Amino acid sequence: MLSPLHAEHEKLGALFTDFGGWEMPLRYGNELDEHRAVRTNVGLFDLSHMGEVRVTGAEAGRFLDYALISQLSAIAVGKAKYTMIVNEQGHIIDDLIVYRLGEAEFMVVPNAGNATTVAAELVERAKDFDVTVKDESADIALIAVQGPRAAEMLGDIPELRYYSSAPASILGHDVLLARTGYTGEDGFELFLPASEAPALWQALIDAGSSFNLLPCGLACRDSLRLEAGMPLYGHELTLNLQPADAGLGVLVSKKKTEDFVGSAVLLADYAPARKLVGLQGEGRRAARAGSVVLSPAGEEIGVVTSGQLSPTLGYPIAMAYVDAEHATEGHTLDVDIRGKKHTYTVVTLPFYSRPKD
Repeated sequence: MLSPLHAEHEKLGALFTDFGGWEMPLRYGNELDEHRAVRTNVGLFDLSHMGEVRVTGAEAGRFLDYALISQLSAIAVGKAKYTMIVNEQGHIIDDLIVYRLGEAEFMVVPNAGNATTVAAELVERAKDFDVTVKDESADIALIAVQGPRAAEMLGDIPELRYYSSAPASILGHDVLLARTGYTGEDGFELFLPASEAPALWQALIDAGSSFNLLPCGLACRDSLRLEAGMPLYGHELTLNLQPADAGLGVLVSKKKTEDFVGSAVLLADYAPARKLVGLQGEGRRAARAGSVVLSPAGEEIGVVTSGQLSPTLGYPIAMAYVDAEHATEGHTLDVDIRGKKHTYTVVTLPFYSRPKD
């Protein structure tokens, strides 16, 4: 599938890659420059491959409490929440952000490769509720402006706290403006009709010229989210795992008064055999997804899910699932990288946190 911004990316000379069935920009120039632009200044992303599923009706909040693992009925209008959808076995179908747009209106945003599956699951789970579930993914584009100068660049916008949203006019275009993102930096995500996306994209490019804005591809988005310790579906999150395996059991609401999908499993006592940890390496050789993690005695005790040389920190970082007894901060482990052992230390996530204002 092609983004509504595909022609804009071609004009900018983007190198494309397949992501969740979409042909998306991997990079435009140097991916390290793009990464650093977001950490120090401002970057522009096309996220139109993400899904948008609108849930409306008198029982919208109660329905989402049943369909998802968190208590969405408790969030205020204008707020958003990170959550997950699981199956009856408590295994992760996808991680999501849910925006409450009104008392009886929510927008669920799944990942690109799971958008169709999530929409179908929500439709199936809605049968006994007074709600309407509509997959609007094909009609909505999503543009992200991320970095410490994002707010300054966007100018006169509503005052929003993190994980909040509001209607706004950006450079003459009506959008849903959300203070969310997956880079570890401050920033905004702009939802708007797909037909208007090219004009807004170009307007943002023009407005960003005095801010040294760079368009950014998926390569730097991946390095940014890894530094911030944010899981990626298909890597840290899969259909074989429960939220607690990834250290995200806190997303499971214990305040719901009614059963929800997966509740019998997720509310039971559970001690993961393997835990998701951060690993900090030495030197310049980075572990990659699939690299085997070894105990000091040489036993296979885990596997790397994401890893690379951190552009910001200057040393190798990785996320990995390791046997629980080896998941304590400070433990020294080995990672097999192309047949050679390299020393890594278990550290607390995230690897990088943006400076406080």
